[in-house]
Amino acid sequence: MGSVTFDLNEQQHENRGGSFNYVLLQKDCKNICRTKVCDLPIEVPFIWSIISFMPTKAYQKRDLPKFSLLPDPEDGHQNSEWGKFLRFLSDNKKAAIARCGSSTFHILPPQSEECSNFSHAVLLYECGRSGPGDCNQMAGTSGRHVNGTAVNSSKRSYKSEVQYGLRNSKPPYFKEEICDSGLNAKEMETSPKHRNPQVTEPHRPVPESSPCESVEDSPRVLNPAVQKRTASPAKSFIVADPSYLRTLSQTHASWIFGAIAELVDNSRDAGASRLNISVESLFSKKAQRKIPVLSVIDDGHGMTYADMMRMISFGHKRPTDHREDQIGRFGIGFKTGAMKLGKDAIVLTQTLSSRSVAFLSQSFNEGKDNLEIPVVAYRKEGQYMEVDLSVQSEATAEYNLNAIKEFSSFNEYFIGEKLGLFGEERTGTQIYIWNLDRWGNDYTLEWNSGKSSENPVHSGRGDILIRSRRVRSRPGQTSNKVPLDYSLQSYLEVMFLNPRMKISVQGSLVKTRPLAKTLNKTSVISGEIMGRTIVLTLGRSKVEWDRTNCGIFLYWHGRLIESYKRVGGQKHSADVGRGVIGVADITNLIDDGDDNSWVLNSKQGFQDCEMYAKLEEWLGKKVDEYWDTHFDNLELRKGDERHKPDSEWVQCYSCRKWRMLNAGFNTNTLPEEWFCYMPPFNGKCEVPEQQMGRGIIVIGEKRSGHDEQNRTARQGETPKKEMRPESLEAEKITQDDGDTKMILNVRPHKQRMVRLVLL
Repeated sequence: MGSVTFDLNEQQHENRGGSFNYVLLQKDCKNICRTKVCDLPIEVPFIWSIISFMPTKAYQKRDLPKFSLLPDPEDGHQNSEWGKFLRFLSDNKKAAIARCGSSTFHILPPQSEECSNFSHAVLLYECGRSGPGDCNQMAGTSGRHVNGTAVNSSKRSYKSEVQYGLRNSKPPYFKEEICDSGLNAKEMETSPKHRNPQVTEPHRPVPESSPCESVEDSPRVLNPAVQKRTASPAKSFIVADPSYLRTLSQTHASWIFGAIAELVDNSRDAGASRLNISVESLFSKKAQRKIPVLSVIDDGHGMTYADMMRMISFGHKRPTDHREDQIGRFGIGFKTGAMKLGKDAIVLTQTLSSRSVAFLSQSFNEGKDNLEIPVVAYRKEGQYMEVDLSVQSEATAEYNLNAIKEFSSFNEYFIGEKLGLFGEERTGTQIYIWNLDRWGNDYTLEWNSGKSSENPVHSGRGDILIRSRRVRSRPGQTSNKVPLDYSLQSYLEVMFLNPRMKISVQGSLVKTRPLAKTLNKTSVISGEIMGRTIVLTLGRSKVEWDRTNCGIFLYWHGRLIESYKRVGGQKHSADVGRGVIGVADITNLIDDGDDNSWVLNSKQGFQDCEMYAKLEEWLGKKVDEYWDTHFDNLELRKGDERHKPDSEWVQCYSCRKWRMLNAGFNTNTLPEEWFCYMPPFNGKCEVPEQQMGRGIIVIGEKRSGHDEQNRTARQGETPKKEMRPESLEAEKITQDDGDTKMILNVRPHKQRMVRLVLL
């Protein structure tokens, strides 16, 4: 086979009489960039996974067919990754290697210094011995784009039903490869509404060498990169029983807010600055009435088709790289969260150059042997969105869109309306969930518009509540006043250690709280557990004291995993440690060196491991020491003295940074939308956020509004008797101006009561 004769250092701006193959480059299941290559003599899968690298000097004496690999990015991120990829190859003098059966492709950077902009790469093709799963030689007809005309027998009669305007007159017709669904003949015959009458060739099982991954005793991923496309609609099947969706929902069976948190995590990972969560009523054709639909809408960077497939599919390979601030990795959270919240979910997402619509539904899959997930992909062509023929045929897109229209409240006009919310240049993701989870004859969730009479937790603010109002079970828990257990507003206030997103619930903005900055007598403690560093912030909260709550808030990658975790003496007495709150991010402890994490799949707890056991022991010791030092003393104070936070904090509505104000400043006088340039900060958003120093105990400037009177009163008071038993706490109850009753609550094995009368 001779090599193609063209200059490898000259950018191929247009198709010179040949045909294009579109290829998505990946490394460790992470997208690099979509590319295109001209005049390949074989059929290749859409996805190429780079498996290794080789020094470029190894190719100096090898005579292999050469081609030009041109970038065709789907979005700005892929465009950036293409440059980084070729820069890596160029700087390290490496070639990337991808395999298709016995055929091997070698990707080299351009050799000329004039091509420093990396407008293309050099592709060498090496054909090995034929075997199962090999790339096939090109047939006479295919879906490749040849001279601007599609070589395919099917007619392009299907009109895109979700677009900004008229169709582009000559969109390219790309090759699609899909994995055999393994659908049995019985299902094809007995499915009147969703069978394809044009299919005459029986389905064959996926060969062992197929790129479809298979894990024993677990669902199999069907990668759309195996078989040659036919003119018939292809169903997006995975080999899993539809009841598996119900099984996934059990991950969050104990607390439904954990399911909502999974969707919030995805928005945060997508870099969203705004997130709206609400329940609205939509008309259901099937129910012939309006039904409640939970919507989660963000303005993140959206998902490409490959990202969408990774989120809705099952059993993806664990990626080797992981952003420090990233929470989700495999798409498990979306599936477990959505299927707990309701039986049916539709996802609409948009990047700068693509759109995708996916339908994850228990209702649609009732009575089926295999789980089917309809997906429709669009690609931006000029000013319009066209069906992305590089990943699916028009017949497949039409079949999937019809399935969505029949089994959901979304027709083509409604989908177009919702997608229109993105506009032409904006990005984001919209999730709509219906057939919501039930609590008896009603729904598990309860929602209100924000009227004072409707919201018992946050008066005048919209909220979504758990109908039962049950408090979660925790060791040592005695209080039933834990709003974050049943109020979504309260939970989202403290869900993130450093909140940056503007989150709205039922149209009301969530007033996030930097928990560590709202405490009194704050102490920042550094320590080491099994050679790893931990920083713990301890302090006393007046709000939690009144609710008789206490405990540690443990964060992982800045996301709340455990709340009100009682440690040390807090586990054995409702009075010991009362009101003491701790805050710690333990990512450094929980993520091990093998890229594993000891966080449960529900992200609502940690696995039982040596590190976690050592952490509990260390936390208990530090909390007991803090309590003994600061609060386990016999002190006489006036009964009207109040504990305030060491400092007041306010968050900028624009940059989302927290600004420290003078202690005692009344933040209620500030507007709801406060900015850095406003008083009392009078600064700029560029100023770094102030942090509290480690190992420092901060005492508030004002402990109450009567400091001077209290100080004068204490100077003239002498107790008749001073007692300081070991390990006790003083709770003050004022009886009159001259008599104060001190109740000394010691640990259970040293309980007694003493009455002191002031002279």
